[in-house]
Amino acid sequence: MSRVINPDSAGKQRTQLTKAIVLAVRELARQTDTGATARDLAAFISIALQTISDGIEVSVAAWEKRDYWVKADKFRMEWAWAASASQKMRAAVLSDDWATVAMLSATIAQKFNKIQVSENNRLGKPWIGAFKQLTLK
Repeated sequence: MSRVINPDSAGKQRTQLTKAIVLAVRELARQTDTGATARDLAAFISIALQTISDGIEVSVAAWEKRDYWVKADKFRMEWAWAASASQKMRAAVLSDDWATVAMLSATIAQKFNKIQVSENNRLGKPWIGAFKQLTLK
């Protein structure tokens, strides 16, 4: 019997979300007003960072099974900022604190500065309706 490979692993999801976050930060920087689109963009960034943070333990579990404790702890420390950034962005979006949103998006852009996303990507606009999803949580 062959091994089962999950094509939708936490690592693949994390890669897709980081690229989508980079696109959302770029689009948020282009916004001139704080309308519905800007709210959706900021809410999507918050939701995506929380999803990434939730998937870290799933990724680390395989390394811990093989006793790669140092590698697992290093990976956790590398992504520890995501949960706090998500909570701060969520609070800023819900309270319409756009100065904090701008500051956080600049910080997030620095974290993801090595990620390359082409202009002809297949990601689309995953942030549409994110503010409504954020307020339902």
